[in-house]
Amino acid sequence: MSNDYTAQIREQRDRREEFFASNPNSPVPADRFAGLSYYPVDPDYRFELRLREHDDVESLTVETTAGGQQEYLRWGEFRFDLAGEEQRLQAYRSDADEDRLWVPFRDDTNDEETYGAGRYLDLEPDSHRTGDRWVLDFNAAYNPTCAYNEAYECPLIPIENWLDLPVEAGEQDYPGDPVEPTHHG
Repeated sequence: MSNDYTAQIREQRDRREEFFASNPNSPVPADRFAGLSYYPVDPDYRFELRLREHDDVESLTVETTAGGQQEYLRWGEFRFDLAGEEQRLQAYRSDADEDRLWVPFRDDTNDEETYGAGRYLDLEPDSHRTGDRWVLDFNAAYNPTCAYNEAYECPLIPIENWLDLPVEAGEQDYPGDPVEPTHHG
């Protein structure tokens, strides 16, 4: 991996930081934003993989942080070696017409160094796919919005995407306190 790769990841992180710090749609008010924290960029956490699409795409109901439910399609599986062992993560779609893949995961850093409920990867076909291979890059892993503001409802990580090892890449736990929801009576 080149310095261009590291610069690209840092640029993505800078854009995310800028959004949180100054965008009116940020989940954290600018005066309460404590910055974002990341692991150093590590090219060993970047994989170019074939998605093993499921012959029978099943619907999966995912619980949310607010006690609700969201429906996803269990679209395919990524297999990769990490820490000398084969790992598997399921990739989901919101609907069959969507090309974007959602790859949520939990790992052994949750509750210690990263957000307790897990992190997400979004794979867009224009930027994460070349031919039949997808880029699964844990350096781009991010926290869901509910990590910053409890008013947001976020899907929880399906148990099939819980990894039994640490993934020391991507975004770490938010260093500030999450914004608590305000109720207007």
